[in-house]
Amino acid sequence: MKSWPEPQLPRLTSTGKVPTVFDTSTRSPRRLRGSEQTARLYVCGITPYDATHLGHAATYVAFDLLNRIWRDAGLEVVYGQNTTDVDDPLLERADATGVDWRELASSQIQLFREDMEALRVIPPSSFIGVVESVDEIAAGVRDLVDKGAAYTLDNGDVYYRVSTQINPPFGTVSHDDRETMAALSAARGGDPETPGKDNPIDPLLWRAEREGEPSWDGGALGRGRPGWHVECTVIADKYLGFPVDVQGGGNDLIFPHHEMSAAHAAAWRDTPMAKTYMHTGMVGLDGEKMSKSKGNLVLVSKLRERGVDPMAIRTVILSNHYRSDWSFTEEQLSIAEARLQAWKHAAKCESECRQGLREHIIGLLREALTDDLDSPRALGILDEWAEHYADSEPSETAALSGDRVADAVDALLGIRLLD
Repeated sequence: MKSWPEPQLPRLTSTGKVPTVFDTSTRSPRRLRGSEQTARLYVCGITPYDATHLGHAATYVAFDLLNRIWRDAGLEVVYGQNTTDVDDPLLERADATGVDWRELASSQIQLFREDMEALRVIPPSSFIGVVESVDEIAAGVRDLVDKGAAYTLDNGDVYYRVSTQINPPFGTVSHDDRETMAALSAARGGDPETPGKDNPIDPLLWRAEREGEPSWDGGALGRGRPGWHVECTVIADKYLGFPVDVQGGGNDLIFPHHEMSAAHAAAWRDTPMAKTYMHTGMVGLDGEKMSKSKGNLVLVSKLRERGVDPMAIRTVILSNHYRSDWSFTEEQLSIAEARLQAWKHAAKCESECRQGLREHIIGLLREALTDDLDSPRALGILDEWAEHYADSEPSETAALSGDRVADAVDALLGIRLLD
């Protein structure tokens, strides 16, 4: 599956440091050094049954920030992202709208690509759909069955047996108790009430063929389609290898998705899936949770159709710390647009005599962003920088000497200030 065009990143003459971030699994800061000058990042992708909303965008912008900071430190980044292009929500939406599920997925994936390109998100090295990976996923499920880590119900559905998880102990990603796990499983795509399961929270690995649903040949598993969690496990292993340096996603994926994916990896490959787990906060609208059921989604494509500068959208996102829950408002957007204009003016006004200021600003930006990707602090630094030029006129030498801070803002924050 193709991704989207990569934005041109300015090359800075100096090099930054690797970041320290908050690791969900250890609940403590962790320095992300990578290995042999390479960092491997896996971020869970969309289920393409609707357009990219601001919550999606915030997650991918956050991990784009990590990608940029790693690159600034001189690391090569190998980035994998899946697309869950066959799943219950997609099939349900296709059935409700009378659109073929493959056409629906294709159209929404293309819209996602366009949104990511507009937001100047660096594309993944591997952008992989579940449909193109079914054979590999089925093979992984068969391996889990052979290892005794999975079992089959009378109807042919195959489940992972969480009781087999010993090293690391099941629950080390989320630290949730069993009661909380059962509640979250029920709320987030699990089926704790299904009869015949060894444990209510045992997750589905392979859904046996149902009439009217797409299915594939799973060999000894019979015809069917993969469960959600094992998809990411197999795709991450094939394209990145375990353990990845960071597995990331929204904090609604901590349990069950990331917990289960990690469990599958440990049982299948006898190795951790990831060294570090990073999670982004949830995004609301005007103080309410953003959800499809409430009809209050803020779609990136709709903002762009309104003529909103994608760099203003990115600025709104980066004005909130990636781990924080926050709420989008039109006032936030107006503030972001004003800040962006001030920064653009400053970029056009810089001159050679401000070289010391430029170097100071770039140092402060790096300091903020290597400290748990503190983008709100970084944007505050840009505000102070712009104040130096509030009453200045564009410099004739700006094209030569004023690009330096603009290049840093582009390379580190992904915000383009000069055309």
